[in-house]
Amino acid sequence: MRSLTEQDIRDSFVNCSKGEAKRLSVPRDLDERPWDDLDFLGWREPGAPDRSYLVAERGGRPVGISLRFPSQQRGFTHRSLCSLCLTTHPGGGVSLMTARKAGPAGREGNSVGLYMCTDLACSLYLRGKKVPASGGRFEESLTLEEQIARTTGNLHAFLDKLGA
Repeated sequence: MRSLTEQDIRDSFVNCSKGEAKRLSVPRDLDERPWDDLDFLGWREPGAPDRSYLVAERGGRPVGISLRFPSQQRGFTHRSLCSLCLTTHPGGGVSLMTARKAGPAGREGNSVGLYMCTDLACSLYLRGKKVPASGGRFEESLTLEEQIARTTGNLHAFLDKLGA
């Protein structure tokens, strides 16, 4: 993924108002992000534990979405699978992230959900740059490039459902 500026990120959101995009907290460490290892930029809102944001490249431009997830997490013995990168996590490592649809459907309250890594570090898990706590990745016969293509395909399918 190419590196993004704060303004690129704020301008990219498709499922929230301009005012909401202006007020959300953008990561302060953008210059330190491992952009070459990211398929999308994802982060949690520090002041609101039930909110996260994701920005992906589509058609040569960044597309951002605002996500919500339940603050109450499952017990440590429960394991879940991320629908994007297929990484398993114990407890609250995977959450049902819901996003309001873009446009009129979203303003009417329609949303779409997907189980994702709660920390949105799918790209780093795929590349072995981050290891899930007591979780893991399945041994696969797919190459890393094929796994990345599958993950971005899963993400783009989710974005399509949102109208992004």
